[in-house]
Amino acid sequence: MAIEIAYEKYSGSVYTVELGATAESGGTRSNIIKVGGQSAFPFMFEEGDTPNPPVVGLEILDCPPQDWPDGLKDEFGDSFNDPIKWAKRCVSEFGSKILCVRLMSVHPDWGARPVNDAVAFLKSLLKEVNVPLIITGCGDAEKDNDLLAKASQVAKNERCLFGVATQNSYKTLTASCLADGHSIIAESPVDVNIAKQVNILISDMGLDPKRIVMHPTTASLGYGLEYVYSIMERARLAAFSGDRMLAMPFILFIGEEVWRVKEAKESPSLGVKWEIATATTMLHSGADILVMRHPKAATEVAKFLSTLMKK
Repeated sequence: MAIEIAYEKYSGSVYTVELGATAESGGTRSNIIKVGGQSAFPFMFEEGDTPNPPVVGLEILDCPPQDWPDGLKDEFGDSFNDPIKWAKRCVSEFGSKILCVRLMSVHPDWGARPVNDAVAFLKSLLKEVNVPLIITGCGDAEKDNDLLAKASQVAKNERCLFGVATQNSYKTLTASCLADGHSIIAESPVDVNIAKQVNILISDMGLDPKRIVMHPTTASLGYGLEYVYSIMERARLAAFSGDRMLAMPFILFIGEEVWRVKEAKESPSLGVKWEIATATTMLHSGADILVMRHPKAATEVAKFLSTLMKK
């Protein structure tokens, strides 16, 4: 007697967010990346659609990184002294189809570079690298309000993903994204209710929900990852059940979390494995964009992802 497998079917789906604008769309990017759109849990192809595979991208800074361990720095050689060269290597040599640019140089503890200098760097980067961009600030709220507004103007019509917006600081960045045609990263501290509230606040300002990507914040393997996993599952289940204010794709900054832990700092080879393990786990929790740091880890995760996407 044949066994009939029971499948779940959902009424809702995740919004599709488009990143990058080609010449036809008024931008200069080489391609458009779509994330989200799924109507079932990750890789459950029998239960629903997964029209857009998750995306793996590498991260660069606009200045030499102060807090990266030597084992991670060594992989990039002298590229840190020339962030444009660093970015080009990530794209041409390491195959990153989307690039995360962290404008850290303006932070008071990272050199306090003038905001206009960081914006000038971004303007040059847009000319030299043509993949879609994720652009984040330095983490200092006062600096970022000025920095990201100016960065948004420089990248106008390129349909970048800007971040981060939080429950207490979202208005300025949302207004910039509205004016300049970008999408926004809505951040919450591993809390479904706060995640929904931030999405509502941003949407109430007039930004299309299809231009919001959620950052639930994450942890690396062994440091609370399982709690993040469950929070993401709850949000995704709510989306599939029809909650449109939790139906946004997820972005996770995997590299940032992994390379701050003791195991990664002490052993570069173990750090690569730690980043791979964390990233592949979060793919199963519903991650749509993975921002990574070590090119070997990013390459291996991209290979694994292509295997998972075979139906």
